[in-house]
Amino acid sequence: QDYTWEDHGYSLINRLYPDVGQLLDEKFQVVYNLTYNTIAMHCGVDTSMLRRAIWNYVHCVFGIRYDDYNYGEVNQLLERNLKIYIKTVACYPEKTTKQIYTQFWRHFKHSEKVHINLLLLEARMQAALLYAL
Repeated sequence: QDYTWEDHGYSLINRLYPDVGQLLDEKFQVVYNLTYNTIAMHCGVDTSMLRRAIWNYVHCVFGIRYDDYNYGEVNQLLERNLKIYIKTVACYPEKTTKQIYTQFWRHFKHSEKVHINLLLLEARMQAALLYAL
């Protein structure tokens, strides 16, 4: 059975620590919805599928899978070097190097790569909270 932040984690943490669930949920939503609607040199792009793929890939790395998500999107949207980077930062942050950072999305802006870091760190935090709760 799915155990999601929206359905279970949020309400459980609010019972344990009132108002903390709301603060965490707002933090997750701000990072998840953050976008300039650009990818590299292309403007006006809907990045929601990419952001969802990154978020769900991080959860998948930690063993959390959702029945209603098509994981084929992850393979279509995330190149191999990006997956390596995400897994390294999420699971082994001490092994993250500048070389791994520069190998993915070579033509993208630094701010877009920073956004990837924000997404994966918040998704990792949410996955850890789901396990803890």
